[in-house]
Amino acid sequence: MAKRIRTIGVLTSGGDAPGMNAAIRSVVRTALGKGLRVRGIRRGYQGLMEEEIIDLSARDVSDTIQRGGTILQTARCKEMRTEEGQQKAAAICKKYGIEGLVVIGGDGSFAGAQKLANLGINTIGIPGTIDLDIDCTEYTIGFDTAVNTAMEAIDKVRDTSTSHQRCSIVEVMGRDAGYLALWCGIANGAEEILLPEEHNYDESEIIKRIIENRDRGKKHYIIINAEGVGDSINMAKRIEEATGMETRATILGHMQRGGSPTAKDRVYASIMGAKAVELLCEGKTNRVVGYKHGEYIDVDIDEALNMEKKLPEYQLEIAKKLAI
Repeated sequence: MAKRIRTIGVLTSGGDAPGMNAAIRSVVRTALGKGLRVRGIRRGYQGLMEEEIIDLSARDVSDTIQRGGTILQTARCKEMRTEEGQQKAAAICKKYGIEGLVVIGGDGSFAGAQKLANLGINTIGIPGTIDLDIDCTEYTIGFDTAVNTAMEAIDKVRDTSTSHQRCSIVEVMGRDAGYLALWCGIANGAEEILLPEEHNYDESEIIKRIIENRDRGKKHYIIINAEGVGDSINMAKRIEEATGMETRATILGHMQRGGSPTAKDRVYASIMGAKAVELLCEGKTNRVVGYKHGEYIDVDIDEALNMEKKLPEYQLEIAKKLAI
């Protein structure tokens, strides 16, 4: 029989994502409801290394579900990538009586959780990333809010682009994954979508299509460019020079990480937080909470880290057909 857990910790790691606070709140209140003690770890694994550990009450997480970012804050931690750092982190967990740990973050955060599980700390991961780039789940905390934030901004750019008869290049986040760009491209009716997964795009072909569309009477043009492709400002200069069409680049940047989370991000994150606590109470460890086919599931972290998420071909086809 698994040893009963009495104290759990919770941290957010890596890039922040709207909805993380909903997950933290759910972890805390679900655990307290089960008679557990909850300790919050500030600034992710870096804060764990520096013992920035506090007790959390139900009141501590009240009035947080609507807030963007993470009340526990987050940071990158190079030390956690080393064997010495991992052993130090596990020792600190044991020092503070943390028998189970909920880690909210992306692949890098899960890699740390995996190491702690191997060192005797029961760990459960919750996918929190606006990139939607974790293959074991169809949903990650923050993506829905981020894509809606970007969509609304691009709508505003389109208004002014139409007024001035411009070509607008809008750069959205996504260094290695193009989900934000793909969804915005479809949602905003973009003429072009540039994705980090497709490295073979031909700028001369884009220029050719802009000229052809202008000759047919099209007065404006929207290009969604993923951060991983980048070079938006120089690309705008090259397109303007080649087409004679006024071209502007807008880089949305970290505004996509902020803002009050959508209903979907609040609800899904809350359910995932509760499930993470339930898994720990069942004696589970080295698991990631996910969402697939309408169900909340859990997957082995080792398996999750070995999966490679690819853009859905059908969505890519639809995006290209609708851009005609």
